[in-house]
Amino acid sequence: MPRHNEFHIPSLDGIRGLAALIVFVSHAGLRALVPGGFGVTVFFFLSGFLITTLLRIEFERTRTISFRNFYLRRIYRILPPMYIVLIVVMSIALAGWLPHHMNAEAVLAQFAHLTNYYYVFGDKSGFVPSTSVMWSLAVEEHFYLLFPLAIVFLFRRFPMRRIAVILLVACGIVLAWRCYVMLVLELGQPYTYHATDTRLDSLLYGCILAVWCNPVLDAQRIRLRPRTAGVLFAIATGVLLFCFVHRDPLFRETLRYSLQGMALFVVFLCAVRYHELPVFSWLDSRPMRALGLISYTFYLTHLPCLALIDTHTSLDGLPRGIAGFIATTAVSSAMYLLVERHLAALRKKLHREGVKPAAGRAAASLTRPAT
Repeated sequence: MPRHNEFHIPSLDGIRGLAALIVFVSHAGLRALVPGGFGVTVFFFLSGFLITTLLRIEFERTRTISFRNFYLRRIYRILPPMYIVLIVVMSIALAGWLPHHMNAEAVLAQFAHLTNYYYVFGDKSGFVPSTSVMWSLAVEEHFYLLFPLAIVFLFRRFPMRRIAVILLVACGIVLAWRCYVMLVLELGQPYTYHATDTRLDSLLYGCILAVWCNPVLDAQRIRLRPRTAGVLFAIATGVLLFCFVHRDPLFRETLRYSLQGMALFVVFLCAVRYHELPVFSWLDSRPMRALGLISYTFYLTHLPCLALIDTHTSLDGLPRGIAGFIATTAVSSAMYLLVERHLAALRKKLHREGVKPAAGRAAASLTRPAT
């Protein structure tokens, strides 16, 4: 079992980088071919898996979870880069370097993590220009307001397999709610795509993998041969391809997210458990891990960078995409070096505090079978 200061999940940085690339390429001009929304779904699944894995590590070592440290880690991770990007882009727009139609209500909604619901019910043109992607951050922040309380309640009362079943039932309830939203309330795609209550199952599927068949914590219990894993991965890939090409509106706003969550369960399990196989090993390469390291700010800044290129140059097509990628990578790297890596040190310190064994109690081994 790796110690907290050595904790690394193979393939995860690469998957994070790949998700950022999917979103970027879609927004850079290939929206018709590359499903940018799927990149966001991957981010959601990855977030649920990683954070629940860390919470499980903390609970199994200390029999509790430090809510104070959890929320501080979220604040250090999310808020500074987000607010820096909002303030910088808003300043650029007010200086006349980007066209805008900002209004105070929309901007305040962004600062208050309400971008997703304001996008549906408010004047989305009033946002800080090219920052509407922050709707997905709002979904995650709403989810994590209550999730630690819920998961520690479940950890204390149920074995891991039972928790997985409970979370799967919750995913089914979310699917039923999406169907109700579409068929009865008729709120349509803007709501089902952006609202927390219709998208939280994309995080929950990642949480399920963290508590059941976790390829990091339960690796000894996963008796899956590489050949069998390859077959499952091929099936999961086929399911994802079907979700991309099947264009029925009702399917796309209801069952699609559920099928993608189930398929990603298999993809993540195989990619992490068998990361040394050629089909997955490239995810742990230096370029992909480097992109994964800056992926959060890359995601936040790619649209402003593309907008600045559109406003001040005549680039189009591939040259525009290349220039946008270079600019976004440079800005994201600077943000990482100047801000994020220092905040990461604070988060690691909080994590170390969180996983210290409780007084008078030995640390629980994570290599024991989960009940």
